[in-house]
Amino acid sequence: MSIRGMRPRLRHRRKGRQRTAVGLLTAVSAIVAVAFAGPPTAQGAAPPAPESAAAPAAAGSAAQPAAAQAAPAAAVAPAAVPAPPTGFTTTWSDDFSQAANTGLDTGVWRYDAGLGANFGTGEVETTTTSTDNVYEDGSGHMVLKALHTGTDPVAGWTSGRVETQGDGFGALPGGVVRMQASIQQPNVNTANGLGYWPAFWMLGAPLRVGTVWPGSGEIDIMEDINGRSSTFGTLHCGTAPGGACNENTGVGSGEHACSGCQTGYHTYAVEIDRSTSPEQIRWYLDGTLYYTLSSNQIDATSWANAVDHSFYIIFDLAIGGAFPAAYGGGPTTATVSGGSLNIDYVAVYNKPPAAITGTNIAQGKPTTASSTESASFPATNATDGDITTRWSSGFSDPQWVQVDLGATYNLTHATVIWEAAAASAYQIQTSTNGTTWTTVYTNSNSPQDIQDTALAASGRYVRIYATGRVSAYGDSLYEFRLYGSTSGSGGGTATLLSQGKTATASSSENTSFTAPMAVDGDTGTRWSSAFTDPQWLQVDLGATHTISSVGLNWETAYGTAYQIQTSADGTTWTTVYSTAAGTGGNQTLAVTGSGRYVRMYGTARSTTYGYSLWEFQVYGV
Repeated sequence: MSIRGMRPRLRHRRKGRQRTAVGLLTAVSAIVAVAFAGPPTAQGAAPPAPESAAAPAAAGSAAQPAAAQAAPAAAVAPAAVPAPPTGFTTTWSDDFSQAANTGLDTGVWRYDAGLGANFGTGEVETTTTSTDNVYEDGSGHMVLKALHTGTDPVAGWTSGRVETQGDGFGALPGGVVRMQASIQQPNVNTANGLGYWPAFWMLGAPLRVGTVWPGSGEIDIMEDINGRSSTFGTLHCGTAPGGACNENTGVGSGEHACSGCQTGYHTYAVEIDRSTSPEQIRWYLDGTLYYTLSSNQIDATSWANAVDHSFYIIFDLAIGGAFPAAYGGGPTTATVSGGSLNIDYVAVYNKPPAAITGTNIAQGKPTTASSTESASFPATNATDGDITTRWSSGFSDPQWVQVDLGATYNLTHATVIWEAAAASAYQIQTSTNGTTWTTVYTNSNSPQDIQDTALAASGRYVRIYATGRVSAYGDSLYEFRLYGSTSGSGGGTATLLSQGKTATASSSENTSFTAPMAVDGDTGTRWSSAFTDPQWLQVDLGATHTISSVGLNWETAYGTAYQIQTSADGTTWTTVYSTAAGTGGNQTLAVTGSGRYVRMYGTARSTTYGYSLWEFQVYGV
């Protein structure tokens, strides 16, 4: 990739869930030295080429790769975003399902509009927000289209460049991330496509808060130039010119044949693997690995600064510039107007570190904070399981965000995924009462925005207490994940048995407050009964378990008198807990018993309304 990432940029504060509708970028006063993804000889040793692939052409050659000369049948775009590979989960995706000729969802995407000359690569297009250049086609695709007006072949070009609002896509220490898209390159060739430069790539999130390119990292997943039906995979890192990644060229695969990529949809992907030593970046075309770059090929500091953090994703269709010029030049009078880069889907998949086991016990639990930047960035965003939402604090130190787990847990692991505006120093602290805190982990440097750590601690309340920031903005957190188990009554550990299991009730207030909502793990949904006594809620655990505790997260309408009961058959019940003085709120009840069925049997209410539970949680072994 060229040094597009070097264009200085203002960090944009989101409006609602977006930073801005249009990326506002400052112009450079002069075009700096340009770069391109050069041949393997300039980038380090390339892997052996597949037997079907032609040898890459030398830099400056206009020859088309031999494998691209044929005219294969068009590849068919998938009907939906593919399921994650084995061992991965889907972190985020976009299937572009809006109506024809609509602009992009600016809660998800931002337009990177401006003069191509300002990107520092010699490009000649102007990228716009117009649906003439960027739109969804109504058939499940995002389209970036290059248009030309006038008679001057190097003037009058408009096109599109967009990037994700979210910049939290990356691999945890010990984990793997896969960025993947199904794309049809512009349907041009070496006769009418000189100057076309489509790309699918990503930039390191630290760039958004002032870290200088290329030290912040750039990974080019797919680039083609001049209709050559090929692709280049490249890492940019270190310093420019020269440095660890041979800037402004980068280190990568060189040209790799991509037969039929102009006429059909093909899958381009890159994996950052931090589970292996040395770490790796792997490039794939249609599921076939074609290039691997290992961290021991670059100095450790340059690699860590460029790779071991989050990224944001970019699609663009440039016209002209140093990279196309190195392979024959363009645009020329023969270059056709109207070529388009078509994207069927884009997805991010993650594989967690092997050390992480079990479910995220913080997700959906009540979460509060010392402050919020605005109502668009509440504390609950940090525990909602959505990598594209975030909590953002006031612009001062210290700040904190805390989660109430609803019961005391033995904590084994914590994951912290910051937005670009990360904390530079923070502690993870635990508490049994939400008042007295014990520090169980300290990060005094936070060189990157994805942290993951083992814990040996316990508490019902867990918080991040941040004392320093990497930017002038607040502490901004995408996800705070916790793993562990509750303490069993016999001194062992207990697990949450009820979540997602079959739940029934004596009644429901209406169809908006049904029994399954009390065991769905979402503290924003609830079961509410009819306004009479008695009422009950029960869960079928699917098998007989030893029960050690029950968690009740009451809504304002709580029970003042109720029993917790167990049963082997759902008919004959044994009371294992009883109270006539219930106080509501979040309650964790230690019990001793066993059964397949567990229920709350309420006999008196605190209000004239029914019994209402946000969550009914049964723990056991």
